[in-house]
Amino acid sequence: MPIYEFTCPGCGNEFEKLVLGGSVAVACPACGADEVERRMSIFGVGGGAAASSNPGSGNGPTYSGG
Repeated sequence: MPIYEFTCPGCGNEFEKLVLGGSVAVACPACGADEVERRMSIFGVGGGAAASSNPGSGNGPTYSGG
């Protein structure tokens, strides 16, 4: 089930919503406007060599195991 990110052009509120179908109407939870814009989402994928490369370098989280 995808979670989409939206922005309300009326009040500027940014929010996420679980959308079960592509044609479901989404309203802004802050002001109730029914015309919101879907944003491009950035997502991450865990695991793999990139997640564990250079452990302990201090440039981000260190992953172990998995």
